[in-house]
Parts: sequence; C-alpha cells; structure tokens
Amino acid sequence: MIDKLTKRMGFRTDPVIFAVSVILVIAFVASAILFTEAVDTGFGAVSTWIMDKLGWLYILGVTTFLGFLIWIALSRYGSVRLGPPNSEPEYGGLVWFCMLFAAGIGSILMFWGVAEPISHFADPPKQDVPPESAAAAEQAMAFTLYHFGLHTWTIFCLPALAFGYFVYRKGLPFRVSSVFHPFLGDGIHGPIGRAVDIVAVLGTLFGVSVTIGLGTMQINSGLNELFGVPETRLTQLILITVVTAVAVTSVATGLDIGIKWLSSINIVMAVSLLVFVFVTGSTVYLARGIIETTGIYLDSLVSLAFWNDTFNDSGWQGSWTVFYWAWTITWSPFVGIFIARISRGRTIREFVIGALAVPTGFSIIWFSVFGLSSFDIEWNQGGGLVERVVVEEDVPGALFAFLTHYPLTTLVSAVSILIVVIFFTTSSDSASLVVDMLCSGSPVSPTRQRVFWGVTEGVVAATVLTASGVGGLDALQQTIIVFGLPFFVIAFIMMAGLVRSLKQEAAAGVIKIRDVQ
Repeated sequence: MIDKLTKRMGFRTDPVIFAVSVILVIAFVASAILFTEAVDTGFGAVSTWIMDKLGWLYILGVTTFLGFLIWIALSRYGSVRLGPPNSEPEYGGLVWFCMLFAAGIGSILMFWGVAEPISHFADPPKQDVPPESAAAAEQAMAFTLYHFGLHTWTIFCLPALAFGYFVYRKGLPFRVSSVFHPFLGDGIHGPIGRAVDIVAVLGTLFGVSVTIGLGTMQINSGLNELFGVPETRLTQLILITVVTAVAVTSVATGLDIGIKWLSSINIVMAVSLLVFVFVTGSTVYLARGIIETTGIYLDSLVSLAFWNDTFNDSGWQGSWTVFYWAWTITWSPFVGIFIARISRGRTIREFVIGALAVPTGFSIIWFSVFGLSSFDIEWNQGGGLVERVVVEEDVPGALFAFLTHYPLTTLVSAVSILIVVIFFTTSSDSASLVVDMLCSGSPVSPTRQRVFWGVTEGVVAATVLTASGVGGLDALQQTIIVFGLPFFVIAFIMMAGLVRSLKQEAAAGVIKIRDVQ
C-alpha cells in the first residue's frame, strides 16, 4: 500500500524509510504545537540528563575520532582510493573546498564569529583568570578554536570517509546503514538497516532545522539593526519561509548548478568580508594575532581535548562543548554523505588531510580576525559588545553590533545578511539532497523528492523555533542534544566497520600491496 502511494506521488524511494520518517516528523510537529509544555519539559529533562551524565563521553569520544582519522591517514591504508584504483577526483580542490565548507560550518562562522570569543572573553570558561583581561582573551581564543577547529571537522570527516568508502568502493547505497555492512551483511537492507536510516533522516532534519532556526534569528537581528524590523516569532516564521523557498529553488536545480555555484559565490563573499575587517581594522595587530592565536590553539589542543571541568564542575561545558558536539553530530550523516558525494576518487590520506587541515586553517584565520577585533573594540574603541552579547544575551545580533565599529556599516551589514542567507540556503539544500539519498539510496532521483524534503526542513524549523514555550535558542539546544546521541554511538561503529572492511580487503588481496604501503 505504501509502495503504491509513493509511486503514485511520482517518488522513487524506499517506501518504508520514507513513510515512517514522514509519519514521525508529522507526529513531532503536531505534538510540539498541541502539547508544547509537555514536549519542552520532556526534551529539557532528557537533554539535561545527557549533559550531566554523558558529557565526559562526548569529550573523550570526539577526541578518539580525531586520533583515529590521524592514524588511518598515516597508516598503510592512506593510499586507498574512495573508488576504483584508477579513479580521479570529480571536483577540483578549490571547488571541493567551497562546497564542503558551505555545507559544513560556513553558516556557523557567521553566527559565532563574534559571539563566542566575546562571550568567553567576558566570562572565562575555566574561571581562573580575570574577565576581559589579556589572559581571558587567550583562553577565549583557545576554546573558540577548540570548538570550531579540528574536532568539529573530525565529526564531519569520519562519517564522510566511511560513506565514501562503502559507497564508492563497495558499491553500497548512499545510506547510513551501509556502514553496518561489515557486521550485518545484506541485513542492512532489512529492518535493522531501515531503522538506522530512519533515525538518520530524523536526525538530519532536526540538525539542519536547528541551523535554519539560528540563521533566522541572526537574519532577523540584522534586519532589526538596519531597518527596525521587529524581532518576533511572526517575523522569524516569514524569514524561514523565504529561506526555505530559496533553498528549494536551489536544490531543484541540482548539485552541479545550484549548490555548486551558490557555495562558490558565498565563500568569495565571506572571504571578502574577512578581508574588509582585516584591512579596515587594526591590521598589524590582527596579523600578529593570527600567528599568536595559532600557537595558542596548538599549545592548548591536547589539554582541552581531554578537559571535563572536573574540579570546578560549573556546568559550563554542558551548555557549550557538549552542545556543540551533539549539534555537530546530528549534522554528521547529512554533511558526511554530502562530502562523500563530492569526494569520489580521492585517497583516504588526501581526503583526511583536506577535510581536516584546510577548513581548520580557515577557521583559525576567521575567528582570529573577528575575535581579536572584538577584544580591540572592548579595550580601545569604547566597547559595547560585552554588554550586547553577554549582558543582554543578544547572540544573534553580535555580528551586526560588531560592524557598527567599521566604515560603510549599512552596506557591509546588508552584505553580511546576504551571506548568512546563502550559507543557510546551501546548508538546507545540501541536507535536502542528502535526506533524499537516505530514502532512495541513490544520488539521482526525481526533483519533487528533493523539494519535498526542503519544504519539510522549513516546517520543522518553524515548529521548533516558534511553537516552543522556552525561548528560541534554548528550544533549539534542547532538541539537538537529544537527537545527537544516536549518531554519537553510530560513529564508533563506523570506525570499527572501516577497519574491519579494510583488513578484509587486504587479506583477500583486493587491496594490492602497493595500494597500502
């Protein structure tokens, strides 16, 4: 019956994965609207339990993932290609970088570029240095880059590597269940495999919906700063509708037109904004600061990678680091499959180095320029950012408050709003493409399927942001912490499955000795 219905709709998809996913999404939306308080209470209780009881496991786990990626890139398996031995990369290095960056954390750089460094500057995470001091500035940059450097890209890179290997080397479908093949065999096409893919669909939808919600709040704040547009739930609902419409239009044009060109254009615009702040700000101070911040990050990386706030037990880590890891992990199936989709033909070593080192290097430069400039504003230009971001808790408005200290404020702020819109659009349309692949198992499917999922993402984002009774940002955080847990567990299975399958290939002679030297 379900199969007949999906065919009548013109869809080519797994009817069970598609139907169950849609039913569960509808159930969540209806429950959030009809039983708002109960849903808020439930998600709040579960997210609090996860942060209190499992926060240490997230910290250890993500650091373990990073160690695994470094090991496999340097191992004898580093020369194995994600595809046949003679395959070549489909996209050049620059285009590949633009696409993975726009689908990854490009949107988050705009949201947190000013807000996170200035938050830690005013309220140091370890509480062992005076607020707004030079020592607080160093600690702020260390933690910010810990959150947006190697560890974040590790969470994307691990599933991307697993998907790329099992899809292009083993010929398995574009589904999360494919990474279970070393353990389940053809059972990935049965009930267990379908259950995994349904969870992946739901996690992707909610992860991207959180991002759309955050982006909507930032766009709203920028429009309020420029034109006095009120920051209300109604305004945000209208903005979600507009962003969703743009994303649906983009995803309908396909990967090589809409997503590819939007990603390339947007990274150029983002770099232009970065250069503008660097040139019109305290240029020499920033040039020195980028180098010093790199050293601060590398020097503190090991200690922060294992830091659990054990002695102070302030609860800070749960609301920052654990939230970030849980949020990023919900993105991991979508970003991982998307990156795998554009990475066919690269070797494991080339893939890991490219997907970790290049984005991390860009993040260091980005946060150094915006973070150090924020400190300079507080120390030498009259301040105001701490008051706006920390005291008034206007995190979405941080970037626009920051830009008032630069020339051409109105023009640059308007361009920044456009950058945010495009970043969130590329995230949404990339997610629509991936959710469709999770359901169909193929990178090629009817346009109406991708459009359907694009609209669904907008509906979920609107529901989470506007129907919640606990406030937009709190509701988004609670939702994402809960949905991140299953994918965190799956990541461990990915590592084991990769190693097992590579060893089996080597033992069977499928991987030649020269391929793994």
